[in-house]
Amino acid sequence: MRRAAVWTGCAVIVLLVAWYAGSQFASPAPQVSAGSVRLGPEAGEPVADYLARLPAELPAPGAAAPALVQLRAGLAAPDVIALLDDAPLPVRSVVFRVPLPRVQTALRFEALAPGVPLPTALDTARQRAGFAAAVDAGRLTGRAAAVAAAEEAALAAPCACLVALVVEGDRAALDAIAARPAVRAVHAAPPGTATAELALSPLLPEQTGRADPLPDDGPVPPT
Repeated sequence: MRRAAVWTGCAVIVLLVAWYAGSQFASPAPQVSAGSVRLGPEAGEPVADYLARLPAELPAPGAAAPALVQLRAGLAAPDVIALLDDAPLPVRSVVFRVPLPRVQTALRFEALAPGVPLPTALDTARQRAGFAAAVDAGRLTGRAAAVAAAEEAALAAPCACLVALVVEGDRAALDAIAARPAVRAVHAAPPGTATAELALSPLLPEQTGRADPLPDDGPVPPT
């Protein structure tokens, strides 16, 4: 019994150490938003295969559906507003990601308040994303905390950090937005899908061959 108690105590210590290490070095934010309908490539999926399957997932003519608009490069809010200037596509949510060379940064998912003018809604969403980064910088340690602090600094002012947005539109509107030079892909959910049901995992500008994790061996800029 004494030996069993010793082994049990050792196992508890190992589990606690593993939990502590995971909590200290975990990614500062989830890379997929919660939901059951995935929009974005599967992990490790070849980019060419992903892009090739998207046209078949657009809604039938006359039907409207939410869709993830994935951009070729991060855009600032004025660029997103210009992109949507003459498109009848209400924006439901946006995805921010601070681009740092060879540094993994968090995807920050922010819903937009309905009825608020788009410039105001985007600016408010950016501030919320910056606050979330500040919270991560305070609760994490080491490299993860430094990355979150760099994100907070970038999001404190308008930045080219918008990498995707969720819109809602019919087939014609989604086809039109997909044809714009700044847009890399439009991935539609089935018609009738609620925004809360979406699991967003956008294709990132740096992902060209496969939807694999990006390198994380570069220096973190000081803040």
